Amino acid sequence: MATVRILLDYRPALRQRSGVGEYVHQLARALVRPSASSRAHTSPGSSPDAVELFTSSWKDRPDPAALAQLDGIARVVDRRVPVRLLNASWHRLQWPPVELLAGRSYDVVHSPHPLLMPARRAARVVTIHDLDFLLHPERTRDEIQRDYPAFVRRHAHAADAVVVPSACVRGRVVETLGVPEERIVVCPEGGPDWQPEPGTPPGNPGGRYVLFLGTLEPRKNVAGLLEAYAALCTRRPDTPPLVLAGRAIGDADRWLELIARPPLAGRVEYRGYVPDADRRALYLGARALVLPSFEEGFGLPVVEAMTLGVPVIASNRGALPEVSGGAALLVDPDDRGTISYALEQVLFDAELARRLGERGLHRSHAFSWDRTAALTREAYEAAIERKKGRA
Repeated sequence: MATVRILLDYRPALRQRSGVGEYVHQLARALVRPSASSRAHTSPGSSPDAVELFTSSWKDRPDPAALAQLDGIARVVDRRVPVRLLNASWHRLQWPPVELLAGRSYDVVHSPHPLLMPARRAARVVTIHDLDFLLHPERTRDEIQRDYPAFVRRHAHAADAVVVPSACVRGRVVETLGVPEERIVVCPEGGPDWQPEPGTPPGNPGGRYVLFLGTLEPRKNVAGLLEAYAALCTRRPDTPPLVLAGRAIGDADRWLELIARPPLAGRVEYRGYVPDADRRALYLGARALVLPSFEEGFGLPVVEAMTLGVPVIASNRGALPEVSGGAALLVDPDDRGTISYALEQVLFDAELARRLGERGLHRSHAFSWDRTAALTREAYEAAIERKKGRA
């Protein structure tokens, strides 16, 4: 196939990368890597795909260190247009077309969230990471609460292809939004190219703390985790500390106040956002990762922890059972006693922790960003063909 001109909305990665920001950054890296399987779609002697990044903000500019990881990017389209202003116009009016802002045309434009980038002629692709914003709007805030539920159905049906990170989300998009299954492409997210520390056995018995990594928001069940952890500390005073890492938004202030008071004071540490360069070391210091979310469309921290042999405790909801693939200890996020007991099992049963670590290492091999890029590239091709068929 001839060179495909791709524009990827990179705005979620402009600030602290987590969730969608990490996804779009790693997808961009994989799409432009010479080894990426997207290159296999070009015939000998033909040119590779032209991948470009769109950014728009009044004050935030692309991080030079992050862009340095994106060797091969032909162009960064950076416009000083306030994000809220542009999103309001895009979401409600589908104007201006991105070609007008970028000053050139594309074969496909890809929004890494559920609402479309407007385009004149390009095929349009969206990624729907989950539908928690639609099913539980009380857990969201600001633009996501205001715009996503109002427009997601219309935009999903207008998209030429819908990318989802798991079969779980595909099923919900079909059932809840009524999008035909043939227009949905499952593209699981990848994992880092980390290797376990030499001499460190699976289960990471030398870990010093329990780790929660993710945005501190209601969907992550932070309140349930803190209650479960406090109950365990009452039963087992020798329980390792709990480290909360991630951006604090919305209701996070009440949780941060809670950990500053007994019985959690001195036992729970909030580290805030952890930069990409420090994340591997954070996992290596963990005895276990716990992710008791009410909903996850994928659960990237699970894959990251498994890559290093760190045992995982995860919710039995959403895509987490699918992603962990039998390599995690699953819990009911509504049952705080179950979460507490699972923590106790993993922290004080060395053999169980070892087995979980071994299973996780094996399971982590199923995920790579190159595979994500290859599947996404197939979604682009399908979107382009669908666009031609509708022309």
